[in-house]
Amino acid sequence: MTTLFTKLINHEIPGVFVYRDHVCVAFMSINPLAVGHTLVVPIEEVDEWTDLDRDTAEHLFHISHLIGKAQKTAFSCSRVGLIIAGYEINHCHLHIIPTNDMQQLSFANATLSVSSKELQEAAVLLRGGLPAVGLAPSE
Repeated sequence: MTTLFTKLINHEIPGVFVYRDHVCVAFMSINPLAVGHTLVVPIEEVDEWTDLDRDTAEHLFHISHLIGKAQKTAFSCSRVGLIIAGYEINHCHLHIIPTNDMQQLSFANATLSVSSKELQEAAVLLRGGLPAVGLAPSE
């Protein structure tokens, strides 16, 4: 069964993308824990991160690392959190979250509704920081 993320990756439903390559995509979370919360998702449907092949896992963490570096600059945060939960959608995804305190890393504090304009504004900031870390942003 096709996952929600595959539909998003295939542009069957809208999403605000900041990065794409042959292995993964990165897009803004529609229920962010903080402004700039980004998901890094493999294009291939793999349910759990522990089921990823080594090359894909390494690539996802590398891209997440670079996006986290860009987030620190783009959102002037003190730290960037990384969460892999895997319960929301059965398609591996890494949550990369700009933070200033631990409370921002609680899913209980997720924003239930965020406007397309707010997501686009955060994406513009993040895309602007990607070249400095060696990533070419996507629209």
